[in-house]
Amino acid sequence: MHAAEASDRIARFPLADPAAALGTGLALINGDHAEALLPLARRLAEAHPASVQAHQLLGLAARAATDSLTAFEAFAAAAALAPHDALIAHSRARTALEAGLPAAALFAAAAALAPQDGSVILGHAAALFHDGRAGEATTRLESVLAANPLWLDGHRSHAVFSAQMGEDPLASTTAALAKHPHSPELLHLAISLALQARDLPRAEAAERAAHGALGPQPWLALMAGHIASESGALIAADTHFAVAGTPADPGAAWMHARHLIRAARPEAAAALLEPMLGRPNANALWPYLSLAWRMTGDPRAAWLESDPRLVGVYDIGLPPPQLAALADHLRALHIATSAPLDQSVRGGTQTDGNLLLRIEPPIRDLKARLLAIVERHVAQLPPPEAGHPTLPAARAPLRIAGSWSVRLADAGFHTDHVHPQGWFSSALYLAVPETLGAGEDGHAGWLSLGEARDLVPELAPLRLVEPKPGRLVLFPSTMWHGTRPYPAGERLTVAFDIASPRQD
Repeated sequence: MHAAEASDRIARFPLADPAAALGTGLALINGDHAEALLPLARRLAEAHPASVQAHQLLGLAARAATDSLTAFEAFAAAAALAPHDALIAHSRARTALEAGLPAAALFAAAAALAPQDGSVILGHAAALFHDGRAGEATTRLESVLAANPLWLDGHRSHAVFSAQMGEDPLASTTAALAKHPHSPELLHLAISLALQARDLPRAEAAERAAHGALGPQPWLALMAGHIASESGALIAADTHFAVAGTPADPGAAWMHARHLIRAARPEAAAALLEPMLGRPNANALWPYLSLAWRMTGDPRAAWLESDPRLVGVYDIGLPPPQLAALADHLRALHIATSAPLDQSVRGGTQTDGNLLLRIEPPIRDLKARLLAIVERHVAQLPPPEAGHPTLPAARAPLRIAGSWSVRLADAGFHTDHVHPQGWFSSALYLAVPETLGAGEDGHAGWLSLGEARDLVPELAPLRLVEPKPGRLVLFPSTMWHGTRPYPAGERLTVAFDIASPRQD
């Protein structure tokens, strides 16, 4: 929905008719105009306190605008008016979970109204996990998966919870494959989960099993090439990628490009990726184009990442006692015992869920401070530039797409990685080890930007940033980033992604 149409709908918003307002409001939310809708939705709920639809719209608008407290309160009001509505019960439970409130009982009530709803089952498991009842979460999923072994979302959630508790993330998928050894979906999932768990031998074994069950498949050849390349078998990877053929989709092309860069063939990587720019999901290609252009001395590398205004280093303005209190609050949220699946964390843990949606006062204060700094950072960016992933024309609204805390222990670090689904990414330091800056180069524990040591170890970083308590670093989500290992101590951070604004 274009801005002009949204403005017209807002100007004619039917405050006197909750049913009509719900329809108009849903169109505005789907058109990505939740922030403009939210004040009207508040007025609607205030004017019609006995209307389920008015409270439902307020909850939906607030949730889309990442106002989790208002969203929960609105759905609680709607549930009081319509206690037997399964969708509203689910929404109440979901917003409670996102707000960091106890939600297991609410999901149980929603499940009683919609016992076959998979999203309710997954939410109930997540609520149990957040309550520190990980064993109950996985057991509940296992009971459902025993009767529905082809339920892929259930296997994914089981894997996520299992990995964070140091258990086998492929356990439920393996059990399902024993019953359905020729299921392409389960076979693909087994390979993907093994890769996310960084278990390359198991990924290779899963790929071989899939090949034996299904015969030659282009997607299997692509996965085999990726696994071989990640394992260092570059010649074998070339063979597999040749069998797979030239990928036409950005979602597959990044794997081949990653291999070509690792194999020191940046020209081929650039030739593969450049024609795909502008297609859906093409943001995943920019990090690899950046490497290819830097390796070949292409001036577009500087156009993409060298403007110093793209990266910002700020102090969030919290005095040491408040920083220490916030750090203690975050430590209590680290209930996992192992690193999560498919993340850059090595030697530490990461909180589950969207951290900055929680409604505890320290988190709400932190969110407000962070968004104010993001607004300052966006305001000083260079002018819009056609085709540039970080310099679009539309730069609002500023929404947190995901957020989490990471707690690294002795010798912990982040591998070099990217967040191509975001616009800007971040690192906020709350506690840093005394061994920071140790080592031969004096950069132990520092944040590295523009470095991809696994793929191009000889490529120097674009910038190194020293962590300090209260320091926030903002950088483009397509920019490679990681941390240097450090000898000992604790390194506690908060990170978040800002969503890419919709472009009309």
